[in-house]
Amino acid sequence: MKNKVQRLTARQTMGFILLSILINATGNGLTVSLNMGSALWTASTVNLSHLLNFDLKPLLVIYGVIVVILNAFLIKRIEPRRIINNFLFMIPFSYLVGWTAELFNLLPLDQLNTATKILLDCCGILMIATGVSIYQRVNILLHPNDDFMQILRFKFFHGNSAIAMWVSFMPPITISLICILITHQIYAINVGTAFSLLFQGSLIGLADRYIFPNLKHQGIESAAD
Repeated sequence: MKNKVQRLTARQTMGFILLSILINATGNGLTVSLNMGSALWTASTVNLSHLLNFDLKPLLVIYGVIVVILNAFLIKRIEPRRIINNFLFMIPFSYLVGWTAELFNLLPLDQLNTATKILLDCCGILMIATGVSIYQRVNILLHPNDDFMQILRFKFFHGNSAIAMWVSFMPPITISLICILITHQIYAINVGTAFSLLFQGSLIGLADRYIFPNLKHQGIESAAD
């Protein structure tokens, strides 16, 4: 982190951000549609939407607002620009996840055998990790959940993505358990969720190294302060 990091041009920044959002949203939408296990934050939102009988898309936004407040608490200050960027990412992304899930629902995915569904679901988790890796390195627009993980990663865990991811999963795990205890139903939690819990942090670290390896973390001081 002490080496000088080459700054991105505006065109590079926009290209990486748009690509990463598309990859991440598509991965999330695929896992929601397959119902073989979504990433922990998405899975907990799906379970909460069923508990409250509330549409997934605005609920994802409400979730993000709560995490924005948590992030401000962790860095012990309010950064208006950071919060605005979180919202600029979160609102269109939340609706994009909902829309991509609806598009995947139009495909006959339920007719696939279980092994194929699990494989596709794990591919969805891999897409999520890849998208997160790219826009965390760009570090201009972040979803509050991923900003939360990045703050933990560089402020408390010396850049270790796996440990930071496991710790960042505690809130969605807790919410999912509460929803399951109340409804006695489980949604979006399956093999893919376990795969996400065990490997998503490590997959982000691998994507940092092998997906656009010349793209280094930009402005990471704001997360580590």
